[in-house]
Amino acid sequence: MSKPTPTFYIFHGTDSLRLEEEIKHLRTQMLESPNGELNMSEFDGEQVSVAEVLNAVTSFPFLAEKRLVIVKHMLAHITRKGAGETGKQAVARLEETLPTLPDWARLVFVESSALSDSHKIVKLARSSPTGYEKAFNAPKDSTQWLIQRAQSAYEVEIEPRAAQALASVTGDDLRRADNELVKLVSYVGGERPISEEDVAALTPYVAEANIFAMVDAIATGHGDLALTLLSRLLDDDPRDEGFGIYGMIVRQFRLLLLAKEHLLVHGSRAGLRDALGVRSEFPANKAADQSRNFTLAQLEEIYRVLQDYDLKMKTGRISPRLALELLIAGIAR
Repeated sequence: MSKPTPTFYIFHGTDSLRLEEEIKHLRTQMLESPNGELNMSEFDGEQVSVAEVLNAVTSFPFLAEKRLVIVKHMLAHITRKGAGETGKQAVARLEETLPTLPDWARLVFVESSALSDSHKIVKLARSSPTGYEKAFNAPKDSTQWLIQRAQSAYEVEIEPRAAQALASVTGDDLRRADNELVKLVSYVGGERPISEEDVAALTPYVAEANIFAMVDAIATGHGDLALTLLSRLLDDDPRDEGFGIYGMIVRQFRLLLLAKEHLLVHGSRAGLRDALGVRSEFPANKAADQSRNFTLAQLEEIYRVLQDYDLKMKTGRISPRLALELLIAGIAR
């Protein structure tokens, strides 16, 4: 006996790109079917009730074989801290009704974060014959993802060093990674693999990657390497005269200071991205890793020196280049 076709689905995880592609595929299939547009609805799960969603998906389809209802963010919303009795009743209603949805129903829950294995509706989707659950989680290192994405989606090769360079900038933001990849695919035109030089030419890779490398060199006492990287950064954009580079270094040491304080207080990286105010896990984890090379007192002193140099630069008493050279000499000794 064949397994029944699922009537309710849960798609969840941090890989927003693949989530959107999956939903787009469902929409396309529905629109290609007779009267598909008349039998498809989408809801914001934070604004609509469970009763409204169930009413929509159980309504008999109009001159069609199925009805598709897509609901975003509902499952996380009704089980959030503070949802109270209303949330409990919503979960109970779903637990009772989802396994009994009519054959024509296609109810799709979409969540932009990973739901816990203990989530009641996740457990229901895994155990029910008519349920389906799939997690779409972004990889910790998007290098291999970029290599596979280039091949499968665009039929183009990207060299491992180029993929690593692009991953170092985009971190776990796969949407940004894919947007950059699209530009690179167009740039090479299918005539050759994407190289690290192509990444450097089309993305802000060089400056950001060299900032990380320079801070690493400073932290490990490799002053000569840090000065070489500084020279490379300044040569890449001579019009900047060092002001932009100085600002990036100030920002990086500010992140290191915040990361150090967070780790000392909380003892883990949980919530670190929000504490640092960065968009992805990559710069947060990089700051946490680099902060290990300094004590809190050292980072506080470095930040004070940076602020002092900043004042001197703005009053014309020192050039950005000299300030950076003195900073490197003072720390990486």
